[in-house]
Amino acid sequence: MIDMLRLLPQYTQGEFDSRHRLAILTAQRAKHIVQGSRHAPSRFTKETAIALDEVLRGQISYLVGQEARDAMKEAKRGKEGEMERVALMTGDDAKEIKKELSVYVDDSPKPVVGESEE
Repeated sequence: MIDMLRLLPQYTQGEFDSRHRLAILTAQRAKHIVQGSRHAPSRFTKETAIALDEVLRGQISYLVGQEARDAMKEAKRGKEGEMERVALMTGDDAKEIKKELSVYVDDSPKPVVGESEE
């Protein structure tokens, strides 16, 4: 079986400990690009190709082992803190948000058109 990574001209031997890590990094980076993350100009047009190119060129940093687990815990704590803040909003805050959203969403009942009175 040929090691597929050796066929890639940008690949530096020993940069990745496995091709699975390369696939995971590329998939995560492609997801970020699809979600609107900025990226450097590329000769590629598809998100997955752009992501693979960035990962192979070493433009994407990543954590492994205990560092990665610690970073995930910290991110989870940040999300939980944000959820608590939203849950503790006062009634005035909720009214202000609803007022701002009403510009975009009109959930008031609409009168039925076409009914005639006899």
